[in-house]
Formats: sequence, C-alpha cells, structure tokens
Amino acid sequence: MKIGEALIKSSLISVEQLQSVLREQEESKERVGDIVIRKGLVPNDQFAEFLAGHFGLPFVPLKKIYKSIKPDVINLLPEELAYRFTIIPLEAEDNVLTIAMSDPLDIVAEDTVRVKTGLKIRRAVAIEQEIIEAMNYCYHELPRLKEHVDDFVGVSDGREGDDLERLRVQASDPPVVKYVHQLVVQAINNEASDIHIQAKQDDVELRMRVDGVLYNFDPPPKNMLSAIITRIKILSNLNITERRLPQDGRFKTALAQDEVDIRVSCFPTIYGESIVLRLLNTSSPLSGLGQLGFLDNDAERFKKIINRPYGLVLVTGPTGSGKTTTLYTALNAIKSSDRKMVTLEDPVEYRLPFLQQSQVNSQIGFDFARGLRSILRQDPDVIMVGEIRDKETAQIAINASLTGHLVFSTLHTNDATGAIARLIDMGIEPFLITSSLIAVLAQRLVRKICPECRQETKVSPEIVKSLSLGQDTKFFKGQGCPACLQSGYRGRTAVFELLVVNEGIRKLILSQGLNEEVERQGRLGGMKTLSESCVEKLQAGETTIEELLRVTQERGTGDI
Repeated sequence: MKIGEALIKSSLISVEQLQSVLREQEESKERVGDIVIRKGLVPNDQFAEFLAGHFGLPFVPLKKIYKSIKPDVINLLPEELAYRFTIIPLEAEDNVLTIAMSDPLDIVAEDTVRVKTGLKIRRAVAIEQEIIEAMNYCYHELPRLKEHVDDFVGVSDGREGDDLERLRVQASDPPVVKYVHQLVVQAINNEASDIHIQAKQDDVELRMRVDGVLYNFDPPPKNMLSAIITRIKILSNLNITERRLPQDGRFKTALAQDEVDIRVSCFPTIYGESIVLRLLNTSSPLSGLGQLGFLDNDAERFKKIINRPYGLVLVTGPTGSGKTTTLYTALNAIKSSDRKMVTLEDPVEYRLPFLQQSQVNSQIGFDFARGLRSILRQDPDVIMVGEIRDKETAQIAINASLTGHLVFSTLHTNDATGAIARLIDMGIEPFLITSSLIAVLAQRLVRKICPECRQETKVSPEIVKSLSLGQDTKFFKGQGCPACLQSGYRGRTAVFELLVVNEGIRKLILSQGLNEEVERQGRLGGMKTLSESCVEKLQAGETTIEELLRVTQERGTGDI
C-alpha cells in the first residue's frame, strides 16, 4: 500500500487532502510524506509513529533515551556519516547495529553504514528533529563532558582531614556542576524514580530505578565522587562536613516546562557515603481515578466510597506500591471550595495547592498521633494521615472518622483483609473497626509491556489452565528494545483489591473471623483479588505472566 493510501486508511488525512498533496507533488517532486509534514497535515511525531507501524519497524522515543546511548556504540558510526544521513546508532549486540532514522526507506544510508561498520543493520524510526538533537549531544556535548571529567583534579575519598574548603571549591567546578545536572537530566529522560550513587572499594556504582527495577549506568570516576556528593549536599542545604551520620535534604530543579522536586538521602558506608536521589515531577498534573489502573467496576465502587461524608478508608501495600499517589488522586477527585482538607505526611512528597499539608518531625516530638490531635482542632472535613503505625494513631484516626470526618490513611499489609487483622493486633476494639472502617484498598504496581517491541508469545497449557483461561487466550511480552532499555517493559500500572465493608464482614470482624472468611465475604460483595485483577490486565495484553507471578508472590500466596 502506498504511503498516501495508508495515511487515509489510518484516518490521518482525508481523500481531498491527499489529492491536494499529489497535485503539489507533481510540481515540487517532493515525497508525499515531506509535503504532508510541511503543510502541517500530520504532526512530526505522529507521522514518525505511522511510518514505523506502516513498515513494521519499532518507533523509538529518542528524546527520552538518547542520553543513555553508550559512547562505544556512538563510536561505531563516524560523525560525518551520522550527519550526512541523519541517523544515530542506538545499540550493538550480536554483530547487529540498531540505528534510528527518520526515513526507513533510505537504502543508501543503510548500505553505507553496513559497509563502514561491517555489522548487520537493524532499522528503527525516530523523529528527525530528535535525531539531530541526539547527534549534537552524542558527538559534541558528551565528548566535552568526558574531557572535563578526564581533566578533573582528583580529591581524596572524603575521609577525616580533607581540605573541606578545597572540596567545596571543586564541588563548584564546571565539570562537577555539569555532571550532576546531566545525571538528573538523564534520569528524567529515562523516567527513573531514583538515582543511586554508591562508593565501592575501588570504584563507584551508579544505578537508576526505572519502573521499579534498578539498572546500571556508566559511573563517574572514584576521584570525582566526593566532589559530586558535596555538590549535591550544597544543593540540598546539608552539612558537607558531616560524613559519619545519615542526612536527608531536598532541592528543586527546573527542566523545560517541568519542575522536579528531588529528595536526597546520604548514608555512611565503610567505603564512603552512599547517596540516593528520589525524583518527583511536581509539574505533572495528578491523573484521574480512571488513569490509575482501576477495573471499570472497581473505579465506580471506589468513587462512591471516597464521596462518603465520613468514615475510614485504608490503602495497603508494600513501600513503593503507589499508595501515596492513589491517596493524592482520591483527594484531588473530591476537592471542592466548601471542604477543608488537611494532610499529615512523612515526608510530604507532592506539594498540592488544594491541600493544607504538614510534615511530621520526630526529632521535636511532632509525630502522627500528636499531629492528628492538632489537626482535629483545625476544623477539617477530610484528613489524610500518611501512615498508621501504632495504636494511638489508629485510635485517633478512628475517633475522627466516627465524629464526622472522612479519614484516609495507609497500612503495611499484604492484602486488604490483612488490614483488619492488623488493626486488631494493634489493640483496636473490633466494634470500633466495624463502626468506622468503610473500605480497604490493597494495591501493587505491575510493569506494562513496551508498546514498541510488544509481540505475541506462547504460554504453557498448565499455566493457562491454572489461570482458568481459554486455550485461545493471547499472551504478549516485550522482546526488548532501546526504548525500554532492553527490559521489554515501559511504564507501570496498578492492580487493586477493593474490600468494601458490608454487614457480613462486620459480623466476621466482631467474631474475629479468619482472613479467609473475610475474603470470601468480600468476594461475594464484588471484590476481585490482586491476582484476579492482574489476570484481567494479562488478558487485555497490558502485562505479562512474569508480572502476575511476582504480584502473587508478593501477596504471599505462593502460587496462582
């Protein structure tokens, strides 16, 4: 099928627009695609994705990944060839070089690169302007940065007796300042949530957490580490002379239209300080409930729950499972000018204008229990408590919900039914739980299959049978590509287990029934377990069997 016909079939242009393009082509002799883009009929990014799909090639969001391309891969392709054909090498593996190009039909470019490198060529499609940006960085800016690093005058590794003033000056040197800036930019481009810099005996380890998994990146030289850490401490207003005690701080940076809030944690080890930076994009708007990953039925049920005038709503799951994001999204969904909403957090992760937010400080005795008592004197309608950690906090939260407040909080339990047992273990009377608790939401994050390298895969009949799925069910997985750092996954979505407390569950709580009985009653009321929710994501082609098994193991069931 010709490009023009394919554009019409994809509903990107109309028949009349194509006829106009073809008339213009007769005079200008340009390609149809060039005219379509020049006339603004199809945006650059959309046209590039269309081309990739039309020719069965992967589309690479180059702007997000080009700062992760390894220098030894860039060195395989001479700069002159890259600029002549507007291409950029992405990766080299098993005698195959993957290149990103805006014109997948440029056979001359492909043949020239094959002859020059002696490697087989795998094509990918990217936006032309992003390729140019990547070339400028990889062939010009990155070598200059490396020269700065190579020219850096070494300092000691941060032990007692260092010349701290000298270290402070070196932390402000252009190579160090630029390295820290580029590190943050690279993490943001990779959509990383954390940067880990760890001193080892002879070198440095640099890793970034992307979609919950840590990936290794090229580290800075060991003699530069102290200056880098000092630079980060200066930005975070931390004590640069203190290396024996843990320290926590934060700073902000603005990149393009985004403002990124960065939380910093310094921790002493036997080989020097380890530092972790957590990145929070405070400029991105909160998603709606529909974007969190709720199944349709659960989304409606949860919406009704959070619009109740009073009661206690708990969100459970391990650290890093997205509980805080869910709570913020719920608060955003019910905010209004006639409601006062107050939060007590540890720490405050996102600063939101529609909330009155406060942060606990254990060093001065301002803990959750004390803060929650004070919040009640602020005449709130809705309260969010970062976490219920002890009996006192639980009692105050429950009493608040019984006196006309809608209270949100979190607990660390494996599933929804475990929250009830946890409250009882804390010493909360069952009759208080039945009077206050209206719902428990358990959640996990599962990785989504990368759309650029998603392919159908086969699964053993035994697994299909254990999931109670039909033999004709299709399963998918990512093969790994530059867009997903070869992981096969890009992005995450949540799976939920929503337990709504009904009359049957209240009776079981009063009689201190087993978790299994509570779960059975919850399922009769419409609850889907975490595993069942994950199976639905699996059927929709969003995630993989491996992610389902991981969620099942985290829940503690051992098998599907």
